[in-house]
Amino acid sequence: MILAMVAAVALVPQTVATIDPKHRLVEGVASDGTTIWASSLIDRQIIACKPECKTLATMPDGLHPFAIAWDSKRKRLWVAGDCPPGVPFIKACERGALLALDNRGRVQTRIAPASGSFHPGDVSVANGDLFVSDSQNGAVYRLTPEGRALVALVPPGVGKSGQGSALDADGKTLIVADYSQGIAAIDLASGTRTLLPRQDDKPLRGVDGLVRCGDTWLGIYNGAAPGHLLTIKMREGGVEYGELVEELVLPDPTQIAFDGKRLLIVPNSGWEKAMKGEATRAEGAPIIAIPLGADCKPI
Repeated sequence: MILAMVAAVALVPQTVATIDPKHRLVEGVASDGTTIWASSLIDRQIIACKPECKTLATMPDGLHPFAIAWDSKRKRLWVAGDCPPGVPFIKACERGALLALDNRGRVQTRIAPASGSFHPGDVSVANGDLFVSDSQNGAVYRLTPEGRALVALVPPGVGKSGQGSALDADGKTLIVADYSQGIAAIDLASGTRTLLPRQDDKPLRGVDGLVRCGDTWLGIYNGAAPGHLLTIKMREGGVEYGELVEELVLPDPTQIAFDGKRLLIVPNSGWEKAMKGEATRAEGAPIIAIPLGADCKPI
């Protein structure tokens, strides 16, 4: 009985940073294992916590930071900067941009597809291979090896709302969460995109942030309130989903990061209040951590 109680306590996520409530909407999170970064969407800032949280950078005019990802090979923090339509506090435009910041917050790269609209909402990096998804038309792009162009893996219009992505262990297949269509697998060699139904043969819709640990993908489900932290495993012809921590509910969650030892999650992001036009928040946005063992289970 005592051991069971200790185990239950160990599974309670710990708050490792709290973003000042003046940052009304905290969207993305990333980490190199030491510093934790978060994107403050309304005021267009990137926050660095080590452990005290301070503003690292302010985005160029017209761009708001959505998802962020740490690139250990290039030593860059990649930011999906967007200006999507239909958001009250954002002046909409046709083209966002993917930006790379150095450790001082200076923009070293600003890139977008050669033509067409571009609304990057999520970005992922694995071993220097970078992918960015379009939240408005479902497109998924890959950064060329020299880092000078984005090429479409999934053309605009094939999907509907590209969200989180994570490369498999072999580096051959990219798993992407399309918010409306469900989980998809993209073969990097052929470009073939295959939708992967869940175990009841229905689409696994409503998944936002996505990371991989071993042979398990972990995703933030926020398609209905409250949100949940899902495990997603590949099976023949589809995926099987469950919950990493039973009975863990996440109010208004957005993104997720994995630094090799712990999951980092942003609950209470502020989206619900911001979309209602509320100008302040009483408490700061917490960043919570769940340590994972070698078996990718909570410890």
